[in-house]
Amino acid sequence: MTRGRTALIYSPLFGTFDYGSDHPFKLQRTRMAYDLMDAYGLLELPAMEIRDCNPISDELLLSFHSPDYIARLKEFSVSDEARADFRYGLGDAECPVFKGLYQYATLGVGATFEAARLVEEEGFAAAFNMNGGWHHAHRSRASGFSYLNDAVIAINWLVSRGRRVLYLDIDAHHGDGVQEAYYDTDQVLTISLHESGIYFYPGTGYEDEIGEGRGTGYSVNVPLLAHTDDALYLKAFDEVAYPLIAAFNPDIIVTQIGADTFRTDPLTNLEITTHSYSGILARIKRLKIPWVALGGGGYDLMNTTRAWTIAWAIMNGVELEPLLPSSFIELIEPLGYQNRILLDAKHWAHEPERDTALISLQQSIARIKKSIFPGILGNHGHLT
Repeated sequence: MTRGRTALIYSPLFGTFDYGSDHPFKLQRTRMAYDLMDAYGLLELPAMEIRDCNPISDELLLSFHSPDYIARLKEFSVSDEARADFRYGLGDAECPVFKGLYQYATLGVGATFEAARLVEEEGFAAAFNMNGGWHHAHRSRASGFSYLNDAVIAINWLVSRGRRVLYLDIDAHHGDGVQEAYYDTDQVLTISLHESGIYFYPGTGYEDEIGEGRGTGYSVNVPLLAHTDDALYLKAFDEVAYPLIAAFNPDIIVTQIGADTFRTDPLTNLEITTHSYSGILARIKRLKIPWVALGGGGYDLMNTTRAWTIAWAIMNGVELEPLLPSSFIELIEPLGYQNRILLDAKHWAHEPERDTALISLQQSIARIKKSIFPGILGNHGHLT
């Protein structure tokens, strides 16, 4: 099997659902990213394929989610009738109920499962599902715009096949649902770089959340204060995530690559740009570990469009021109977008906020190296 092949998992049905006009989660971002990839010629590369997907089966859903929760999702998906069941996190402003909800959610999980299957069974080097990364979904509760936890369902299948999996989350929000699923196992190492839960949703993801039982030391969290910029973000990755990934040496890496860390995202407070975002993804690519990538957050449509196009280019080893293609500019101008640039310059946050973020990061790194590194590096071999 050729390890250089890549797959983009894409269904035209992704764009047929809607959280509502006032909801910040805009599903058209997937189509915009697809169009920008097309404008750059990234959908006709010799070693890539575009693969469709099917809704995930109930059997695989039940590897994580509870039967009563799945039944309620199905019930609420039948019509547009206004309904809510807050026991399951359904029907509030965050996780609205709409007709076709179950079909939408299971299709997204099916896309992530197909990405994992292609990497595991067909030898693809990387597979990317932009319409995935629903890391806040819990076993019996929707949360944070997430109804079903696609990453957990795919990882469970990989683990059932004897694979050791590393889950890396660089979304601005802590990957709480995924951490919860693997908090007591050493078969999956979860690493999340995110905005601090001191003041930010979901209020979890502190350095002392390190797992329990056999999983002690296999949950790693790097909380970042507001105004964390490109240099600090790369410092967090290079000093914590990168050495742990290399030491754990997983069979497969699953990444949630949300773009809501960007400095102009309307819902977050970090100051990341394409500079550090692409730097992290390039480092992952160089590890040459079979790679499943999932979309995640991103509430500025052009940020997300640019980020996922950059991600797909990196997975395929393609360097892109820094100016957006004229054909794409013609497409977005009537929509009111004035963007012309794909790549951002490296950004430095203003002092003294940056100094505060740096001091906090240094303290977090010290705590993690004391509590996590001896176990992971000791159990799986030191870097050479």
